[in-house]
Amino acid sequence: MPRFSRQDHGLGVVDSPYLVPFDGTFELDHAPTAPPHGAGSDKDLKRDLKGETQGLRELLEPMYANPTWSVLCVFQAMDAAGKDSTIRSVFRHLDPNAVKVFAFKKPSREELDHDFLWRCYRRLPRRGQIGVFNRSHYEDVLVVRVHPQFLGSAKLPQRPPLGDLWKQRYDSIREFERHLFRNGTLVLKFFLNVSADEQRRRFLRRYDRPDKRFKFSTNDVAQRDHWGAYMQAYQDALSETSRAYAPWYAIPADSKPFMRATVASIVRRAVERLEPRFPEPDPETAKEQRKVAERLRDGRG
Repeated sequence: MPRFSRQDHGLGVVDSPYLVPFDGTFELDHAPTAPPHGAGSDKDLKRDLKGETQGLRELLEPMYANPTWSVLCVFQAMDAAGKDSTIRSVFRHLDPNAVKVFAFKKPSREELDHDFLWRCYRRLPRRGQIGVFNRSHYEDVLVVRVHPQFLGSAKLPQRPPLGDLWKQRYDSIREFERHLFRNGTLVLKFFLNVSADEQRRRFLRRYDRPDKRFKFSTNDVAQRDHWGAYMQAYQDALSETSRAYAPWYAIPADSKPFMRATVASIVRRAVERLEPRFPEPDPETAKEQRKVAERLRDGRG
């Protein structure tokens, strides 16, 4: 049996220089967007990624077979930071029955008829699964904060001053994620921290390649005019909601190979801390299994 209890709120906290502290001191200006010197070549990083995903696959098999915990991986980033490709690279080789990916878009009418957490609650992974959120409940303290006019469609019965509203939503998010942990969901959150210069280069590469131009969005480019407001929103959201029971990791995203290998390593090490084990049958079931196996060996089955 695992050596921890459900009160061990540090299960998702792995040793990483990119862990966002829990005391509100995080400063996005000091968070790197480029990998550290000596991080290795792209070839080395791709090899590291392969090893981490293999390790994660081996851990997921007993976790899925003996469903006690689930894992929720949340990805947030500016456009072109690499959310889609990172999710594909880290999770695509895992058992599709045990991994569920959901991308959140503009809220539907039905979703707007509920509180801002409702649509994410409906997509939570079952025990034994890894759930992956491409964007998430954090959109309501990020893009909605930068564009508060979107609140007009939220049908709030009353709207406090905006500063108070964001604080209330941080409170709701912290309680939501604490509730998830207490009930067996390990929450890991990744902010893919791309620089404005690298984002500009990626947008231009999308435009310059005919097979990628469909991804070139004039609206995404227009959001660059609000870069400072987005960075402030991200800094506040990460500072207010990075906790031991649901940590944030601000991953340098200017190098996609480094970003993918780093995310895979954190996920693999966090799942490893759950100490997943294949289930053992109770004594009566084990006895019956032995009898059946003996008949099969004797050619009687």
